[in-house]
Amino acid sequence: MAACTVYSTQSLSTNCSISTPSKTQLSFFHQKQVVFWRNSKKGSSSSRRSYVITCAAGDSQTVVIGLAADSGCGKSTFMRRLTSVFGGAAEPPKGGNPDSNTLISDTTTVICLDDYHSLDRTGRKEKGVTALDPRANDFDLMYEQVKALKDGIAVEKPIYNHVTGLLDPPELIKPPKILVIEGLHPMFDSRVRDLLDFSIYLDISNEVKFAWKIQRDMAERGHSLESIKASIEARKPDFEAYIDPQKQYADAVIEVLPTQLIPDDNEGKILRVRLIQKEGVKYFSPVYLFDDGSTISWIPCGRKLTCSYPGIKFFYGPETYYGNEVSVVEMDGQFDRLDELIYVESHLSNLSTKFYGEVTQQMLKHADFPGSNNGTGLFQTIVGLKIRDLYEQLIASKAETPVAAKA
Repeated sequence: MAACTVYSTQSLSTNCSISTPSKTQLSFFHQKQVVFWRNSKKGSSSSRRSYVITCAAGDSQTVVIGLAADSGCGKSTFMRRLTSVFGGAAEPPKGGNPDSNTLISDTTTVICLDDYHSLDRTGRKEKGVTALDPRANDFDLMYEQVKALKDGIAVEKPIYNHVTGLLDPPELIKPPKILVIEGLHPMFDSRVRDLLDFSIYLDISNEVKFAWKIQRDMAERGHSLESIKASIEARKPDFEAYIDPQKQYADAVIEVLPTQLIPDDNEGKILRVRLIQKEGVKYFSPVYLFDDGSTISWIPCGRKLTCSYPGIKFFYGPETYYGNEVSVVEMDGQFDRLDELIYVESHLSNLSTKFYGEVTQQMLKHADFPGSNNGTGLFQTIVGLKIRDLYEQLIASKAETPVAAKA
């Protein structure tokens, strides 16, 4: 059932935006209709008033998820796992810019916040700033457009072209059921941060980040090793100043570290991954191992889980993270056989799965994705399932607003 509210321009709240048309106009944005018209008494211009009627279907609420991480830290892979949980292939806007960074599926729209760069590649070089610097980004526009999409209003979003380094003409983005904003700064600006229904930070150690960035930028973007090293060094001060502090605001952090199973390991092939989950987040119940609130160390290798050297070790327990109470699930090592993951899954609780074995099914479905044999893929999949559950709870909690009229 639709809920309709009638406003005059005088009675609109500060959360509303309105333009005064010169004639009757009718616009449709997703499941929201906005009708503008003028009304006046005959022969009296002073009594002329403008009205707007907004009708929004009960399920038109857009849930906004924020994903923060430095460049080359696995955001794209995480987005592919997340959209898979909701079903439907995530693809660029049909008929649009082939270099668009946006991905759209039946349920989700993923926006890359690089699109809100206010300076192109040449402009950043001229001003001596990196893309991480707030001065190279338009946070006012970012806030206005994320808020508009959350309110059910389509926007013309700019496009940053990673191939040319230029700012391309904008593209139309319609309000989805779930909007994911991913990039360097989703939690930097407090206005944008307050719009988020859930937030994730991918915290990759310097050693692991370097290996990942080389693989991505050399293989996919054609950058040289020397340019990658220079880029990392140039970005480090800004990363520490503007990107890394955002993890204190995140509802969930996936921390990727070198293994502790191999002393003085320098290869970085085996990873220790920690899922840090903030307590007390509405509609989010942290995943736990065996017994909620306990401190547990578990080596699952044996008859039901095949483990080659150096094996697999899990940890679970409560901790404090930036002054917040958190629950941590940790995996060190990698799986030899993903079909045996069901054994581990059966010992984890609060997974928000729809059926027994759904985590294992998702991991097998994307076995070719980076991180599918270790904790990065496991915890990304779990967080995706938790976001699906959070979305369903949020939508279910939205009560229908009765018709109200104000003159």
